Amino acid sequence: QVQLVESGGGLVQPGGSLRLSCAASGSMFRLYSMGWYRQAPEKQRELVAFITPGDNTNYADSVKERFTISRDNAKNTVYLQMNSLKAEDTAVYYCYAGFLAAVKYWGQGTQVTVSS
Repeated sequence: QVQLVESGGGLVQPGGSLRLSCAASGSMFRLYSMGWYRQAPEKQRELVAFITPGDNTNYADSVKERFTISRDNAKNTVYLQMNSLKAEDTAVYYCYAGFLAAVKYWGQGTQVTVSS
């Protein structure tokens, strides 16, 4: 069993930056792909990015060149650095652990609001 706890969400102005963190329990962290989905009001949950155990990364087209995912296996933590934020990035962001984009464990979610 893996428990995931996200932090770092909040309110930011358009063009600003935020860094989300997701801390995982357990010793299996390094064996999982880790990533983020997001869900905006009245929209389906969508994949944002993931990083494999070998540090290969994958991004949604809508966030390429703006978001960067990374992981620290010593701290059992995955990060999502979000730059040049837009209003359309507003959503609840969910951390996950799994295999590529397939989710085995979900975090509880953290709200990101981009607004002036």
